[in-house]
Formats: sequence, C-alpha cells, structure tokens
Amino acid sequence: MKNITSIFFLALSVFIPILNISSQAQQPGKVPHIGFLSLSGANQEAFRQGLRDLGYIEGKNIAIESRTAANRADRLSVLAGELVDLKVDVIVAAGSQAVHAAQRTTKSIPIVMTSSSDPVGTGFVASLAHPGGNITGLSLVGPDLSTKRLEMLKEVILGVSRVAVFWNPDDPAAKISLRETEDAAKAQAMHLQILEIREASDFESAFRAANKGRARALILLPAPIVATQAKQIAELALKNNLPAISPVSEFPNAGGLMSYGANLADLYRRAATYVDKILKGAKPADLPVEQPTKFELVINLKTAKQIGLTIPPNVLARADKVIK
Repeated sequence: MKNITSIFFLALSVFIPILNISSQAQQPGKVPHIGFLSLSGANQEAFRQGLRDLGYIEGKNIAIESRTAANRADRLSVLAGELVDLKVDVIVAAGSQAVHAAQRTTKSIPIVMTSSSDPVGTGFVASLAHPGGNITGLSLVGPDLSTKRLEMLKEVILGVSRVAVFWNPDDPAAKISLRETEDAAKAQAMHLQILEIREASDFESAFRAANKGRARALILLPAPIVATQAKQIAELALKNNLPAISPVSEFPNAGGLMSYGANLADLYRRAATYVDKILKGAKPADLPVEQPTKFELVINLKTAKQIGLTIPPNVLARADKVIK
C-alpha cells in the first residue's frame, strides 16, 4: 500500500506541472493598454483611426485608457498618475502640457507626443534624431512658421505694423514660440502687443486690451486652448473686427479668418505608428522625433467679407482650403 501511495504522489507531481503548462498555453496573450492623456480630448478619434489602420481593434487586441482634463491644465498631473497606477504600456500625450505632466510622473513608461511645439527646447528629448529617454513622437512646429504667419498678415493687411499676440505662459513651449515671433516681428519692423491667455475667461479682456493698444491684426501662438476655444476666439475676433491667424485649422473652420500650420489630425494618426513600434519592442530613446512635412493654409472668405477684408489673389492661390 505504501508503494502504491508513493507511486500515486510521484505521478501527481509530474502531472500537475504539465497541467499548469497546458493551462498557461491556453491563456490569451496580454492585451496592451494605452493611456491617452489630453487637455481636451480633441483629435483623439484620429489617433484611434490610426490604430485601426494598423490592425488594432479596441477591446480585442488593444485597450485604451483615456484621461481628459476638461481644459484644466492643473488636472493633468493627477490624470497622468492614474495612468501610471494602471500600469499602461504606453502613454500618448496630446500637446506640450500633457507631455510635461507625463514626463514629471514617469521616467520608465514610454511616452508618445502627438504635437509638441518644441520637444528639444522644452527638454522633452535630447535631440530630434536621438531622443535619449522615454519620450518620442511628433513635433508640431517646423522651421520659420512664426515668420511665415507674420508675412501672411502683412500680405493680407497692407501696411499693418501693430499686431497683438495671444499666448499661454503656462504652456511649456510658449516662451519658445513667443521668442521666435518676436524675432520675426523685429526683422519685419512690426510692433507686438503681448497678451496672456490662460483660461477661456481671459479672451474677452485680451481683445479689449488689443483694441486699446490699436492692434490691427492678431496672431495666436500654439497652445491647446487655441484649438479648444476656437469658436469663442473666432466670434470675438469678428465682433472686434480684428483679422487673426492661428496655427490650427479649427480656427477658420469655426469662423476665424485663417490658419497656417500642421494638420493636427494627421499628426494624431501618425502617433499610432509610434505606439505600434513601441509595442513591438522599439525603445523611445531610439525612435527619432518627426516634424511635420506638410503645412496647410486655410482661409475663411466669408469671415474676410464680414470684416471688410479682401484677400489678395496670390494668397488665395496658395490656400489648401478656402471656406466660402
């Protein structure tokens, strides 16, 4: 009997590991979890479409944990912490403020930028070619954009010399954009009136200040609030009869005069390719940051007529989209 018992336990000790191996082999592979951190949630669908184009199906072979700060930048760090606690595989950070919050929260989880204004100048990466840390992705800005926007204002508004500038000093990249704009204005003998806009409630007072300062045009510097509050800015610009140019097409689409900059939806779609590479084993430190290769000029002719402005034919001919 003793021998039979010994044989039974010996067989059992061999069978149980085999059973465990078989059970483990039947378990489905781990579904990657992607954290999406943003100030407003804008263009998130473009990112999801980018994933679908690569064969990812949400709920099947990928999961997305979305955290949106409802335009409250002070909430971004808390939300980034939630994503870290969830142990997501990658954090997709929409805009410089979201990247900054994610960077402060984790040094190990890969971070993919969708649209950073200046990733090198803000310290997100060591260089565009060799990021060197846990952050990579896409830059929003190409060379000489500030110069080109001011040049377009001069072409559209003959003799313009006083230009108001709306910027958000809380945006990590804003100081860099402002410096570039100031340098461009100096080269073109233009006077800038610098006005801060941190929240949606700041725009009305900023427009009053621009009128008081006799500004004849307005340039909006890159910041998430410019896209999220595009309709409000467009309405106030029309009310104050102030021609304005924005870096994002949301502005003329909402009734603003014009925009010149990268296509944001395209950048968000391309961010999905970075996520794909990282999930397949690539290191953020080794993935070069991409800059936009195509810039779009969008002009709202209806708005131009409402403020009594005639867009020169040579400017219209360069437009990628004209809203009538």
